Amino acid sequence: MKKLVLFLGVFTILFSCNPPQRNCIEFHQGTFSFSETIDGELHTTYFKRTADLEVSEYRGQLDSASVRWINDCEYVLKNLNPKNKEEEQSLHMKILTTEKEGYTFEYGVMGSPNKRRGVVERIDK
Repeated sequence: MKKLVLFLGVFTILFSCNPPQRNCIEFHQGTFSFSETIDGELHTTYFKRTADLEVSEYRGQLDSASVRWINDCEYVLKNLNPKNKEEEQSLHMKILTTEKEGYTFEYGVMGSPNKRRGVVERIDK
């Protein structure tokens, strides 16, 4: 009986750990939104991404960045018109999981161990 319980336990552990779904290519291009709370206030950024360009709107300001895909699920954004030293830093973006209408991602300044997470929603393709 102990062997059966042990077998069922190991079987359950091995086959219940499904890797997260990642259909990243479906999100290489399209129109998206990203919202986050900063100091108790909700802020939303809207952006449109093509194969090699991302144009974003935040608080009425437009900004553009080059997109360089490292692999199907990771890319680097580099601001095309930086206004200060901080904006000159490239951002590393990594899609962690995907769903039909969006994805969860991790992002941070290239080379920095500090990463944040967010959820992007697709507005249209």
